Amino acid sequence: MRLFICGDVMTGRGIDQTLPHPNNARIYESFMESAIGYVELAERKNGPIPRQAGISYIWGDALEELKRFGPDFSLINLETAVTKNEEHEYKGINYRMHPGNVGCLKAAGIDCCSLANNHILDLGYPGLEETLETLKKAGIRYAGAGGDLEEAEASAILEHDDGGRVLVFSFGHVTSGIPLSWAAAADRPGVNLLPDLSNATALKIKKKVEEARRKDDIVIASIHWGPNWGYEVQKEQRKFAREIIDKAGIDIIHGHSSHHIKGIEVYKKRLILYGCGDFINDYEGILGYEQYRGDLGLMYLVSVESPKGALLSVQMIPTRVRRFRVELAVGKDGLWLMETLNREGAKLGTNVEENEDGSLILKW
Repeated sequence: MRLFICGDVMTGRGIDQTLPHPNNARIYESFMESAIGYVELAERKNGPIPRQAGISYIWGDALEELKRFGPDFSLINLETAVTKNEEHEYKGINYRMHPGNVGCLKAAGIDCCSLANNHILDLGYPGLEETLETLKKAGIRYAGAGGDLEEAEASAILEHDDGGRVLVFSFGHVTSGIPLSWAAAADRPGVNLLPDLSNATALKIKKKVEEARRKDDIVIASIHWGPNWGYEVQKEQRKFAREIIDKAGIDIIHGHSSHHIKGIEVYKKRLILYGCGDFINDYEGILGYEQYRGDLGLMYLVSVESPKGALLSVQMIPTRVRRFRVELAVGKDGLWLMETLNREGAKLGTNVEENEDGSLILKW
């Protein structure tokens, strides 16, 4: 089974203003009153960005790489509400993309969105409801949020033509900034929020997986956890990752929330991505934390044995965001990503090697 996985895809705010159907540009931040301001910041740094760009514009060079790899399924963390709703949460920063722009996800063949994150409810319950309806109409599966707890906890089921299936469970943790009030309940919409990273929580996940899993299914746990900045993999995260592999039979852990890449681990032939970094956002031109190179990202092209779920290979394509568009990261940028993966991966038992084409291959 061949999978494309990446970190946060934030197509709201400034990016939404450059797509064919922009929302009202008014935003409610102490830093900025118009989403167009983020477009202007990016243009000041790297040059003009087209308005009402083609629906596939933001993916740039990634589209050719996806065509070459030919994934069976593609999974992202969607870091924005998809709605026209104006009733925002008073939390400082709110992301929303107009529903008319959902085609930008289809343009890259995205099959599934993880939604248990700290921005999916930025436009309140009406915004969440419209997000879910928009994704359904577009034929994009989702997990991690819903109209009640049962829906939020349910897995997305991705069915292959040959009968194989991938189940995606999406979880959020308060360390990523998700408010406790956003937790879904039996009578309340919200996200699938983990109470903690304890053994008891791992056993609850085991029960949910066992209820949904067929014998030959591959299971992914997509987890929004940890702070935006910092390379350290917390001990409780590492312990929890191993516990849900051992107890719940998770085959891939898709971790996100950090705005930059983090070290990778392979445990019992199971892939653990603790932090995939941002893949698409409108942060270009915003100052602060430059040492982490949040403009650089990776396309994780993962091959696992079907139906056993054992990891076969991970190829990573170095990328950068420039003018709200994904470009291949070459030269010093590609080298920086390789050195960072090797420095942080050494603590977790992995390293990467560079191919002639500039892609990186994971070794463990």
